[in-house]
Amino acid sequence: MNSWQAPIDDLGRPLSKTTFVVLDLETSGGAPHLGAHITEIGAVKVCGGELLGKFQTFVNPQSPIPYFITALTGITDEMVSSSPTIAEVFPVLLEFLGSEHETVFVAHNAPFDLSFLKAAASKNEYLWPKFTVIDTAKLARRVLSRDEVANCRLGTLAEFFNTDVSPNHRALDDALATVDVLHALIGRVGSLGISTLEELKNFSNRKSSVRTRNELDSI
Repeated sequence: MNSWQAPIDDLGRPLSKTTFVVLDLETSGGAPHLGAHITEIGAVKVCGGELLGKFQTFVNPQSPIPYFITALTGITDEMVSSSPTIAEVFPVLLEFLGSEHETVFVAHNAPFDLSFLKAAASKNEYLWPKFTVIDTAKLARRVLSRDEVANCRLGTLAEFFNTDVSPNHRALDDALATVDVLHALIGRVGSLGISTLEELKNFSNRKSSVRTRNELDSI
């Protein structure tokens, strides 16, 4: 009888032993190439359901925040005027995020957050790490039916899963709500036999058999 077993890396990293950093940004607009900048960063590090750390800071965008953004987020020019710039924040953020080999980057509508982070990295001559990325909006579209939720916006999912923190367009609270959504979604896919990071990535990247959603449904 052959008792050989594959190394754990070959079998896949168990989700219960995976370190996730869940991040949310507040910004002064919709896209960095249109002149928008980061105004707040919130991030939460978790592993196996345990909170490992939190990161929160305002960021001085060095340009006025539009009125409609202040109305949405509550973040004013006065609140960020004495805050560090993204150039000052970035090395501290990278240290919190950790190694691309150990950390899985999580965000709701991850392409939005990553576009700002990669733009900031490029502008300040940092190499953005090649993190494995899990997008909770994309995963939710894969898992949940329209009979369960009308859309995959963070607020809708937070209400559906009864998260401890309600998202309110502030970075740390939204990151904390996303943590609860992530854990709830992992619980749902666990019933399908998905228990490793590799299985979760493959599942999330498959075209949804539950329904097709407009990307705007998850903003």
